[in-house]
Amino acid sequence: MDLKARTRVWRGGKLEKEHFPAAQISDYLAEPDTVVWLDLCAPDEDGLGIISEEFGLDPLAVEDALSQHERPKLDRYEEHLFFNAYAVRLSEDSGELATHEISAFITDRALVTVRGDEDFDLDALLQQWDSSPDLAEYGVAYLLHGLIDLIVDGHFAAVQSLDAAIDDLEERLFGDEVPTRETQHRSFRLRKSLTMLRRVVLPMREVVNTLLRRDLHVVPDPMTPYFQDVYDHVLRATEWTESLRDVVTSLQETRIALQGNHLNQVMKKLTGWAAVIAVPTAVTGFYGQNVPYPGYGKQWGFVVSLGVLIATALALYAIFKKRDWL
Repeated sequence: MDLKARTRVWRGGKLEKEHFPAAQISDYLAEPDTVVWLDLCAPDEDGLGIISEEFGLDPLAVEDALSQHERPKLDRYEEHLFFNAYAVRLSEDSGELATHEISAFITDRALVTVRGDEDFDLDALLQQWDSSPDLAEYGVAYLLHGLIDLIVDGHFAAVQSLDAAIDDLEERLFGDEVPTRETQHRSFRLRKSLTMLRRVVLPMREVVNTLLRRDLHVVPDPMTPYFQDVYDHVLRATEWTESLRDVVTSLQETRIALQGNHLNQVMKKLTGWAAVIAVPTAVTGFYGQNVPYPGYGKQWGFVVSLGVLIATALALYAIFKKRDWL
């Protein structure tokens, strides 16, 4: 098999071997008290077809594993379960959310993970398993818990980073006299990232809750508290995501209101200055008529007209300034 595969096998709750050829999986599964993990990175249809024959995977589940942009879910088939989820990472600089799809076929003694790309941190998954070797005796449930726990922790970290980014955006929004183009772009990116995050976080509540059902016989009683802890993290991430959506919506409305207020301030000042300028224009226009007027042709008439012009303009400026119109 020409596949980008990584393998591990546990016997009696102890890690026995890793990095062995995928062709040896059937030999290990033929032996008692063994649990096998196989990881495939971006397999083609032929490569995954060979694996599906070896594990007896349902064609519909195989099709879902090959398809992109499947929603997070847990499907039940006759011989196995099919799990689909997304690992996420938020860029603090750009505010953009990167998602990495990962699928898993869950059988009684094997876990087959299928990654859409190499960006999913597989080493972190191995560290997750190696950090709790005492749970390895519970077989596939132990492997599945490590996988889901890593994904949910990533969701929680993304929500936390998104919350900090939104707080920073709020400070920018109220710190600027008027929202800059950069602030508006960052607001849009965070809003888009939050929408994407909700799409991958919210369905995980149903996925983990389904795994806890006793009729599936996937999670043994000793592993139930560990899955319940993951479920609690899912609930917290879900509630946090929902609250952030309200905050982002409020920020969007605030940004629009600030822009409207700024426009009103500009129009108010422009109107005030137009009124100040209109008085000299009216006075000079009146005295510019080609008709006799008080003081016509006299020096004192010019002084009076100039005094009326300056006094009226200063009076309007003082009145508008007092009312904060300028």
